[in-house]
Amino acid sequence: MEILESNSVAATDILQLVSFMIGSEEYAVDIFYVKEINRLSHITKVPNAPEFIEGVINLRGRIIPVIDLRVRMGLPKKAHDKDSRIIVIEDNNLLVGFLVDAVKEVIRIPKNITEEPPEIVSSVKTDFISSVGKLEDRLLILIDLKKILSKDEQDHLKNVA
Repeated sequence: MEILESNSVAATDILQLVSFMIGSEEYAVDIFYVKEINRLSHITKVPNAPEFIEGVINLRGRIIPVIDLRVRMGLPKKAHDKDSRIIVIEDNNLLVGFLVDAVKEVIRIPKNITEEPPEIVSSVKTDFISSVGKLEDRLLILIDLKKILSKDEQDHLKNVA
């Protein structure tokens, strides 16, 4: 994994992110929330769960709900392959796995190269997008984890786990 950083920016003005692919788009989340990244393991389906919940996994004795980010973002479901990964995130004492097409890299970017997302950034719902990073050769769509799940959905997942 490549780590990019500009030496001219103060450390407090740097975002450290984990980037991943969903379809042909590159997304990223703050590494602070990422607990681990796992290869796809057996996912147990949960009856009557919302469509975007892929199921649950047993991670060292803890039951963790897995959300298919493709489906959550309004994209069609995709068959899992050798590049599929589960990014385990912890926020507000909720441990959740996000199923993504592939994990790309850990990247450090200056905050000043990000800006608010335009009305239409990609083919996904823009509700979940916090900003867009303009890198030399590509755009990086930053996901706002606090908006991926509503409070009710978070409470439901705590009950599932």
